[in-house]
Amino acid sequence: MQQDVSTMVIEGIGLRVDRRGAGPPLLLLHGGDGPQDHLPFFASLAERFEIIAPVHPGFAGSTIPDYFDGMEDLVYLYLDLMDTLDLREVVLMGFSMGGWAAVEIAVRNTSRLSKLILVDAVGIKPGDRETRDITDIFGLPGPEVIKLMFHDPSRAPNLSAMSEEQLTVMAGDRIAHALYTWDPYMHNPKLRYRLHRIDVPTLLMWGESDRMVSVAYAEVYRTLIPGARLVVISQAGHLPQLEQPDLFVEHVLSFVAR
Repeated sequence: MQQDVSTMVIEGIGLRVDRRGAGPPLLLLHGGDGPQDHLPFFASLAERFEIIAPVHPGFAGSTIPDYFDGMEDLVYLYLDLMDTLDLREVVLMGFSMGGWAAVEIAVRNTSRLSKLILVDAVGIKPGDRETRDITDIFGLPGPEVIKLMFHDPSRAPNLSAMSEEQLTVMAGDRIAHALYTWDPYMHNPKLRYRLHRIDVPTLLMWGESDRMVSVAYAEVYRTLIPGARLVVISQAGHLPQLEQPDLFVEHVLSFVAR
């Protein structure tokens, strides 16, 4: 299987990009849990696609440009990445905060996209200012967050088995995650009013047991994105690609083949 991990320079920004597999291009934007290249679903998809998986600046020990202060910076970085690589007919897939980034890309420009896949994506606020649509994971202790994120908490990373270096990287990931998503928390207040601009086939995939962003939240996304389909995966929480990898890949392949 072809694989290339390199640092590209995009408008002066050093960006680590993992390219793996061969086939139609699939741009994969990871969530707050960091790069996904070590998970089984990633290898399975690389058998059918060329996966282009950038690491968000600040994650996995990488640096954040001084002027970055929120999600918009990430969005324009990936628009520039697609232009630099001259990607065409791209399947754009995003997980959680990466799903939010994918939506922000799609409302701006779909000319390079063929399809959009959103996995337990954040990004919108359906309720009023008093309603907690997205659980505040930064204000909860780690064990509570695990209960919210996983259908089966035993699938969560074992922090006690991690090295000091791994824990340091994880702490850096958390800082970067907060920079991109904290203010306002996990959403763009105007995004819901722009979703009508998405004109490519869109699949929403959601873990039935997700208690960070519920299936009801996914339904709002479905109604606001023209023609969007929603697939709910049982026995999975916020990370269905980890808890149900085979079923996850099956749904991806079925959707892309349509």
